[in-house]
This record gives sequence, structure tokens and C-alpha cells, in this order.
Amino acid sequence: MKQKLPPLNALRAFEAAGRLGSFKEAAAQLHVTNGAISQQVRLLEAWLGAPLFERHNRRVVLTADARAYLAQIGPLFEQLAQATANYGVPATVSRTLSVNASATFTLRWLVPRLEKFRSEHTNIDVRVETSNEPVESIKETYDVIIRGGPDTFYGYWMRPFLSEERLPVCSPALLARLPLREPQDLQQHTLLHTTSLPRVWPDWLAKAQVHDLSPVGTLTFDHFYLTLQAAIDGMGIAMGPTSLVSDDLAAGRLIAPFSGPRLPSRSYCAYVPDERSADDVVMLFCAWLEREGKCAPSGD
Repeated sequence: MKQKLPPLNALRAFEAAGRLGSFKEAAAQLHVTNGAISQQVRLLEAWLGAPLFERHNRRVVLTADARAYLAQIGPLFEQLAQATANYGVPATVSRTLSVNASATFTLRWLVPRLEKFRSEHTNIDVRVETSNEPVESIKETYDVIIRGGPDTFYGYWMRPFLSEERLPVCSPALLARLPLREPQDLQQHTLLHTTSLPRVWPDWLAKAQVHDLSPVGTLTFDHFYLTLQAAIDGMGIAMGPTSLVSDDLAAGRLIAPFSGPRLPSRSYCAYVPDERSADDVVMLFCAWLEREGKCAPSGD
């Protein structure tokens, strides 16, 4: 039986608008006008005979049915991009994707998830290098640079994919020995610091309305991943970024003794050189980052 397919341009506009949660951002990604996105979405709604978005003044929200529809068609666009990237390329030839990210992000978030990407895309070899250099200072050209943001750099396409907040975290064993019932109880503990993040503890304590706290001790490390490892090992309390400790919280290696306040932090963003922004493999990886970032646990 002949398959009945919806208009593909309309489907593409809906997928981008639904994934990004914005007609404006979808228009920018697809290099069309906002009006063109709205027109294509209305066309698909007419074809389906049902609304896809609830429109509230300047923002749009997917309907429940549209969310389920998007979850099904999103991977199909990735498969189409992958098939296009593979066209005419012998199966034995691999494509190398170069990524630059900070060591802590790579160790605690990217590496645990990277095998999932590689198993889905066996012909893509991923080369990861770590550094903390600002985007504008990196001399070597990478397919994707992952840094905090969102920031704007000339010559780069940018997309946020993972939001971040900070909360105190520690090992369950430490908490069992010295309970934390309220933020003021932190004075009974050793606070773990990182030299590159001198303000996180003072800012969180101010937000928690704890003034003139004198902890029993402090430990300072030059790399943030060492600070988190010290927390896992029960050496003290660290200010944990929720997305980077979500796996440890889920596994019980760390615990968040307070549900709040949460200290806002910069999101993680993918920065892609403009000349790579039309590369299907690069965009495939960025779409995967967005999917993984949106489904990451919040740290609760």
C-alpha cells in the first residue's frame, strides 16, 4: 500500500520548532523567516487535522500529542542525516569528529554517555581533547567546542544543550557521621574549594542567608574533578553542578543534603565553526548533545 507522508518541509519546520521550543530559533537554524516556520507548522496542522502547539502570546508550547509525535520523528531526521553523510562512502571508511571540552565535563558527563553515540553511529570516530581555553583563544580547528555560555563569538554557530545549577553535595557516609539539617550546620564540616571557582561557596552561602560561616576546615584543589572526587571519598562538602553529579546522585555515591537554594550557573553550549555548521555529521552530534542534555536528571 502506498505510504501517505506529510509534507516534508512542514515536518522539518515542526521538528526544529518543537525540539528548540521556539519558532524564532527554528527559523535561525533552518535559515528561513519566522513567518515561514509559522506557515509550515500551520500546513502540517491542517494536514494532520489537529493543533501541534498551544500559542500563548509570544511563546508556543507543544500539545501532549505533539510531544509524542516529536519523540518519534526526531530520530528519523538523525537517521536521514546519517544516511546522507554515509552516501557514497564505503562502509569500511570512518569519519573522525573532533571535540574539545573541559576535563571535568568530559570526565563526568561526556565520557559516560559517549559509548551510546558511538554504538548508534559506528562509522564516526570521535576524538576528544580537553582544555579550558576560551573559544576565541583556541588556535586549532575543532568540529565542536563545548564551553559555558551562551556566548556569541564571531565565526561560530552556538547552541545551548545542558542547563546547570549548583548545590552542596557529599558522600552518604559523611552525612551519616555529621548530619546536615540546615545550611548553618556546614560549620561542622570541611568545605571543598576549587581555585578556578572561588565564588561558588560564598555566593551559595549568601543565597542561603548564612553569614560569617566558619567551617572546621577547607581543602582547595586546582581541578574541579579533583574537588568532586574528594567529595565522593568523604573528605568534605563540595558545591556540585547538578548535571555533572547526576550520575553520582543516582548511584548513591553522592547525596544532596539540601534541596535549595540552587545557585544558577552557566549552561553548557556547543560552539561550531561556521564552516562546519552545514556538516551533517557535526549537526548529528550536536542534536545528540541536545537530546542527552534535555533528558539528563536534574539532581533532585
